[in-house]
Amino acid sequence: MRRLLVLGAGTAGTMVVNKLRHRLARTDWQITVVEPSDTHYYQPGYLFLPFGMYRAEQVVKPTPPLIADGVELIRGEVDRVTAVDNRVLLSDGRSLPYDYLVIATGVTPRPDQTPGMLDGGQWRRSIFDFYTYNGALALAKALDAFEGGRLVVHITDMPIKCPVAPLEFIFLADAYLRQRGMRDRVELVYATPLPGAFTKPVASARLGSMLDDRKITVEPDFLVERVDGTTLVSYDEREIPFDLLVTVPLNMGADYVARSGLGNELNLVPVDRHTMLARAYDNIFALGDANDIPTSKAGSVAHFSVDVFADNFVEYAAGKPMTGSFDGHANCFVESGDGKALLIDFNYDTEPLPGSYPVPFAGPFRLLDEAAVNHWGKLAFRWMYWNVLLPGRPIPLPAHMSMAGKHTPKSEE
Repeated sequence: MRRLLVLGAGTAGTMVVNKLRHRLARTDWQITVVEPSDTHYYQPGYLFLPFGMYRAEQVVKPTPPLIADGVELIRGEVDRVTAVDNRVLLSDGRSLPYDYLVIATGVTPRPDQTPGMLDGGQWRRSIFDFYTYNGALALAKALDAFEGGRLVVHITDMPIKCPVAPLEFIFLADAYLRQRGMRDRVELVYATPLPGAFTKPVASARLGSMLDDRKITVEPDFLVERVDGTTLVSYDEREIPFDLLVTVPLNMGADYVARSGLGNELNLVPVDRHTMLARAYDNIFALGDANDIPTSKAGSVAHFSVDVFADNFVEYAAGKPMTGSFDGHANCFVESGDGKALLIDFNYDTEPLPGSYPVPFAGPFRLLDEAAVNHWGKLAFRWMYWNVLLPGRPIPLPAHMSMAGKHTPKSEE
């Protein structure tokens, strides 16, 4: 009996075990997933909680029913991986052997990594996050009680989960404040370590113009050194005072990755960016947010990369070369407020471009263009996530990015 051990039952881990359970013979393979939580969270929904667009119960489900029959689910915390012995040690002393290991424990916000963010007395008073379930719920109360002043949306450093989410938040905040009739009493500031609104030129120009149109001040190249009371202070000593700070703390992989000697300085596992095979070991893979591939840490990346990985793993376990090659494909809906959103679609080599998706010219989704259909697409994805994506059912979208339906703006040609 060969043993596949998966660490983490988030998006990537759940998809992996559900897909492979149907691909690997039960008489030959034992599949086990380790997960510390009894609850699975729909993380894209966190964005909507502070604005009352989702109810809390819409973004949570119990973990066990989401795991396919024939997969062993172990509740536990990972203490470390002893890769030389092909074992995972849990914090309660249990030892789990494996033939193949998949690390899918993602990343988490680490406000403790920024001096003054947690220990300055302002956490969940004037400083909030929305990248956690409890943080998003606490922020909902803070926004409801907010009477005006300077609201700052801030990114500590890249990479982060869903890099467009902070932009979405400030667009939604602008619309929310207008709907409450108090936009003129609020100064909105977007502080980012990037030189512009996004990492790629065409999308950055489009999103930057949207910030300008909404009279949102951008503080680019802002690398925070500390939080001093109710002021952000950068390494170059720029200061941004705030009345309400919505921050995206440093995102880091699980601490056990560092204890196991498997990660980089952010506890991300270095892998081959096309196969997700760890560079240091030939029987360890890292999927979803847990690896260091140079693309967005987004649910779509987990989806597309797991599609490629599942086929590759079947080949690899049979002693054959892996023929699939993940191209870094990502697509993200970008909520822009007032019932509209954009869509961006890109990969390792191609930046987000205008056009239509997934069908050339027909769409129905519009790339880099605000449209109601994109907003409804984002809302509809929640149903797709629970009922199609997590169970490992096929979605009729190619894992690899296509240039069909896209065009390069004339200024960029």
